[in-house]
Amino acid sequence: QVQLVESGGGLVQPGGSLRLSCAASGVFVRRIAMGWFRQAPGEQRELVAAITSGGTTNYADSVKGRFTISRDNTKNTVYLQMNSLKPEDTAVYYCNAYIATTRDNYWGQGTQVTVSS
Repeated sequence: QVQLVESGGGLVQPGGSLRLSCAASGVFVRRIAMGWFRQAPGEQRELVAAITSGGTTNYADSVKGRFTISRDNTKNTVYLQMNSLKPEDTAVYYCNAYIATTRDNYWGQGTQVTVSS
């Protein structure tokens, strides 16, 4: 059974930083594609950043140069370091695991990020 548990969200001022964590169980993060999505009120869920099993990363244009996705294989955890945060980054952030062999998607419960002065 795959479980993803996010943490690290909160309230931060514009220009500040946060690091989100996604602890996985039931799957090895180093073997699959992992991603961070976000959903603002009234908006569709969108991909923020992703990392493949080979370590290739990709980012939404809106976060390039500010956000960094990484993983710690020993802790079986994926991170999203968010710097230079803007009010438009406010959303619920979700961790995603995609298993290509079975085409299964798994989601965490989400963590709220609010950027406001």
